[in-house]
Amino acid sequence: MRFKAVFFDAGDTLLAAHPSFHELFALTLASQGQPVTASDVERAFTAIAPSFTEVLDKLGTSEWSTSKEVSRKFWRGVYHNAFEHLGVADPDDELADALYERFTRFESYRLFPDALPALEAIKAAGITVGLISNFEDWLEGMLIEMEIAHVFDLMVISGKVGLEKPDPAIFHMALDRAGASADESMYVGDHPRVDAQASAAVGMTSVLIDRKGRNRDFEGERIESLYELMPMLGIS
Repeated sequence: MRFKAVFFDAGDTLLAAHPSFHELFALTLASQGQPVTASDVERAFTAIAPSFTEVLDKLGTSEWSTSKEVSRKFWRGVYHNAFEHLGVADPDDELADALYERFTRFESYRLFPDALPALEAIKAAGITVGLISNFEDWLEGMLIEMEIAHVFDLMVISGKVGLEKPDPAIFHMALDRAGASADESMYVGDHPRVDAQASAAVGMTSVLIDRKGRNRDFEGERIESLYELMPMLGIS
C-alpha cells in the first residue's frame, strides 16, 4: 500500500522527559527537600494510574490538555495522588507547582535518537509528515527548539485546536489539513487506546510504538523503533 501521509504522536513516541519522567520527578522533589527515589515514584504512578480519570471527573471535563488552566489543575491532582503514596505533604501546592514548572521546560525533554532520522526519511520519500498530539500549546515551540519542527507538514496540537484524542474530530482535522483520506494514512503512537485504537476507529492504519516492550500482547501492528516503519512504508 502506498501511504500519502504518516502522522505521529509526540510524548513517548518522538520525545520523552529526560533522564526519565520518574527520575525527573524524584530530582525535583529532592530539590525541594523531599528525597524520594525514581523507583518510589514509578511504584506510586503505577498505583495511581487508574485515578487519572477520577481527577478529570472532579474537574468536570474529559480533557486535560486543551486549556492551560485545566492542565495545571489536572497535574496538581495527579501529583497529590502520587504524594499520598510517597508519604509527602504539600498543603500549599508548592511541590505540585514546582513539578508543573519543571515538566513545562523545554530542557526537560529529549528526542529519541531515531525520531529525526526516521521522519526525515519519510519526508524525503514524498510522504506528508504530520503531528497529532495531546499536549499544551507550547509543544510547537519546543519542537522548534529541538530542530525537528521543520520536518512536519502540519501539526495538530490539542492545546491549540481545542480537541483531544481519542475524539475522532482531531484525527479528521489532521486528515483534512493534509488533504489525505484515512485509508491512505498511518498513525504512530505509544498508547494502545488513545493512539492505536482511536486512529484505527477512523480508518487509519494504526501502529503502536512500544519502546520498552510493555505491550507485547497488543493485537495489531507494533514496533519498538521508528526505523521499523521503513519497510512498512516501502522505504529502503
